[in-house]
Amino acid sequence: MPGKSGIEKLRNTQYFRKVDYYLIVPIFLITVIGIYVLNQVLKDGYEAYPNNLYRQAAAAVIGMAIAAFLCVMDTQILRAFGWAIYGGALFLLILVPIDGYDLTWKWGADSWLNLPVIGNVQPSELMKIGLAMAAADIFERIHEKKVSMLKGMGLLALTYGPPMLLILNQPDTGTAMVIMFSFACIVFVWGMKYRYFLLSASGIIVIGLPLAWNFYLKDFQKKRILSLVFEGTSPESEWNLVQSKAAIASGGLSGNHTGILVTVPVKESDFIFSATSEHLGFIGTTAIILLAFFFLCRCLFVASRASRPAYSYMIVGLTASFAFHYIENMGMAVGLLPITGIPLPFVSYGGTAMLVNYISFGIILNISMELKDS
Repeated sequence: MPGKSGIEKLRNTQYFRKVDYYLIVPIFLITVIGIYVLNQVLKDGYEAYPNNLYRQAAAAVIGMAIAAFLCVMDTQILRAFGWAIYGGALFLLILVPIDGYDLTWKWGADSWLNLPVIGNVQPSELMKIGLAMAAADIFERIHEKKVSMLKGMGLLALTYGPPMLLILNQPDTGTAMVIMFSFACIVFVWGMKYRYFLLSASGIIVIGLPLAWNFYLKDFQKKRILSLVFEGTSPESEWNLVQSKAAIASGGLSGNHTGILVTVPVKESDFIFSATSEHLGFIGTTAIILLAFFFLCRCLFVASRASRPAYSYMIVGLTASFAFHYIENMGMAVGLLPITGIPLPFVSYGGTAMLVNYISFGIILNISMELKDS
């Protein structure tokens, strides 16, 4: 294995040969499909078109540049980089309820900051990365017995507690679920025994779900869940889903070529999967599913070969976040899962989400290159 200077030289002089194209190609193709579908959606009745499309394309290009930069960054500083992201995201989360900028009337949650020049930013998206990287560092310390189990669990509670409380207070249930799923996957890979893992999951289901139902979930969220289980109980709550299914059905094999499109709320973001089917049909949706599946599998392969436990935990946490987004967004569009504000990675409209997705992607690429250099 070459020394540190040798690795840095390889990264600088043989960048294009060392980069993992099995990761790059599917994400690039998904992004291209996303830009194409968004163009079709945004030009149909959006006053800000084409500027909104240009912003999305610019976010994708900037995201690619950030990912390329992260690839050449020394893998050894990922730990500090992760804690820096965590600290910055926590600071921004604290600002959300006190900055005076509130989009609750539009999205049902106060989750955004309006920053000068940058515009709207959702700090909870960045926190997904920060928590996955911070947790990976703590779990590695426990694994290598640098800290005791009790102290490690305390550090994890202190790390996850403040941001989770701030996110739930917005309230952003969808993001909280993503973070919890990511954490559970890291714990599973770290080595918790199956019986303890299943016991913890059962406890959350038996105790946590009733508490959330009675004291946290709002009426419209309860109606969405009930309408999923008992179809026809709440026509208002089911209207989005009915329209989404109609749009998906209208796509046929290669897309809806009649020119008569189905009206679907938040078609550019939450229900972008229905728009993909409407404009590209079964071929387009199948392409996204296969590309996403291949990308996730490749990520897990890289995690299994990483040189340090922290890198494995990190990739698993970030990959779990991607997987939750893909499964939930597609599942809610076809009526298999409750409707939440979970976007489709690299496809849904949103500059913050696009940049955050590419930061996560760049971190995974960085570790994959470290693997190739070893």
